[in-house]
Amino acid sequence: MKNMKLEWKRGDWAAYFGLMTNNLTNLLTMMGLLIFVVGIPKEIVYGRIAPAFGLAVLVASICYVWFGLQMARATGRTDVTALPSGPSAPSIFTVTFLVLMPVYQQTGDADFAIQIGLVWCFVEAMILAGGSFLGETIRKMIPRTVLLSCLSGLGLLLLAMNPMLQAFEAPTVSFIVLLLIFINWFGKKPIFAKIPTGLLLLIAGTALAWISGLQSPEAIKASMSSFGFNPPQVHVDSFMQGLPHALPYLASAVPLGLANYIFDLENIESAHAAGDEYPTRKVMLANGLASMLGCLMGNPFPVTVYVGHPGWKAMGASIGYTLASGVTMFIVPLFGLGAFMLAIIPMTAIVPILVFIGVVTANQVVRETPKVEVPVIFICLFPWIANWALTMMNSVMGAAGTSAAKIGTDVLHSKGIYYEGLVHLGNGAPLASMLWGCIAIFAIINKPLRGAVAAAGGALLALFGVIHAPVVGFAEGSSLMFVTAYLMMGGMFVVKHFLDSREVASAEVTVAKENV
Repeated sequence: MKNMKLEWKRGDWAAYFGLMTNNLTNLLTMMGLLIFVVGIPKEIVYGRIAPAFGLAVLVASICYVWFGLQMARATGRTDVTALPSGPSAPSIFTVTFLVLMPVYQQTGDADFAIQIGLVWCFVEAMILAGGSFLGETIRKMIPRTVLLSCLSGLGLLLLAMNPMLQAFEAPTVSFIVLLLIFINWFGKKPIFAKIPTGLLLLIAGTALAWISGLQSPEAIKASMSSFGFNPPQVHVDSFMQGLPHALPYLASAVPLGLANYIFDLENIESAHAAGDEYPTRKVMLANGLASMLGCLMGNPFPVTVYVGHPGWKAMGASIGYTLASGVTMFIVPLFGLGAFMLAIIPMTAIVPILVFIGVVTANQVVRETPKVEVPVIFICLFPWIANWALTMMNSVMGAAGTSAAKIGTDVLHSKGIYYEGLVHLGNGAPLASMLWGCIAIFAIINKPLRGAVAAAGGALLALFGVIHAPVVGFAEGSSLMFVTAYLMMGGMFVVKHFLDSREVASAEVTVAKENV
């Protein structure tokens, strides 16, 4: 069995179309967001970011194929299924809305915005790579419920909310796509089961968009001008230029990197349960190194182990489907096919899929969280809700040529808009969500000393403006107010610890007297 080779099996076709369609959806979404939402010039997206994006996915896919072949050769099995590879969907939205968009809006400099995004991606990749050695320590530091709850807020507010709003702007297209998602991915009896659902959604959404007149042949003709050869190029200089300026935007990388690490572990463990016991450290290192390579080539979005290994295995997939999907993800941006695909496949056909991803992310948290810890989920949502509302308010005021400072917070307050509260709660949402989740869960499960540590961490983060402040800075604005408040919480946790200790000691004394 030492000479076992890469073979293509019948089940690889179905798995390839399913995984490839999902990955292409993320690619199209990424390009659409950067061009049409953020406003990054097309030549940068198509010529620099997308090729490096495809290269990172291809490299991770090749690593997964190699791991699969190693397992097949070592065990002599012919039913090994490779891990699926793809971009981190939450990271696409996080780096777009929390990093690229605000930097580009503030500076008008697309190159500078991308430089900051590259540093963000590198930090994310470092967490993934470092997590392969420190995984158990990280998992013990932050409860799993908290990490998953942080992702639930990200999933609902950054992944699903705006796409749902977009869906209601084109109901003749998106409603059918949403219904197909409900039937095939949420339901028990799929319709048109022989067609991979991801492909079915794109076909149905695209056909309805063309029938509804939302797409035009002129756009296809215009997109052909982007055809060409766009090989990935080294952009280490861009990464180095972004380093001194990236600190205020790195807060979102930490909790998302930790959460991606946990999800990677869960996907690897699901492969173990299905019979394919891949080495965790090697897989995590492959993800981190592939993301670093993509970053240094100009791509600000990390890659990860994709969901679905047991499903692909049930289809009879082997190892080839992962390689084929990775090659496709590399070829599409390499030859500038992205604009052409966006001209054919409308965003209205894609956004319902993002609603599904967001809902599934939130649903997984509810499903896997112990009943007593469920309140933590909703506590973690508040910073994300405030962040989304703050972003929307600032965008509306900016479009109207005004700002909160010009209107006056007193005027906004008189209309029931607590703008200062939105600023404090919404800024630093990823870390604030994780912090308040820790405080809540340690209070619920009665771990007061760990709660005191979490509160002290909150005081430190607030002191430097990492949370509850528009910009990072030492003891600026209202930071000291939050430092004081968090230290008060820490003190209350310490008091709770000593009261519990006295109660235990008193109970022990009572028992001793009764025994005498």
